[in-house]
Amino acid sequence: MTYMGKPYYPIWLDNLADDVTLEAAAMDGTAHGAEAVRFILGKAREQYEHQEFTYAGPCGESGYVEDYSSSVRGVPTYVVVLVTFNTDGQTQHVVVNHRPRSAMLNFSRVMLETFADTPHAKHWKGTP
Repeated sequence: MTYMGKPYYPIWLDNLADDVTLEAAAMDGTAHGAEAVRFILGKAREQYEHQEFTYAGPCGESGYVEDYSSSVRGVPTYVVVLVTFNTDGQTQHVVVNHRPRSAMLNFSRVMLETFADTPHAKHWKGTP
């Protein structure tokens, strides 16, 4: 995974607030807490066959945005991630949007399989 010719790692992932939240079009409800959010995002990143970044960087005064394309089990997927920082500079809120809808539903099914029989499965139980 590279961005502008350099290896890419979301540094905001290493600075999560204790009460960070995660929301996504592919999940039901909101994940709360640094441990849960880090675990879910780590597993989500494992599903991408590659990532080709269009942009990764600052957004407004207290935000960060990632815009990239990928494939999940061969399905082309486009993703926008919006990260909001708190006043201490920690990641406070993460919103992930997969598109198109068919790719989002595919990703959601993959995540349900990934988290089956774990407490995190509740975020994907409503997946068709």
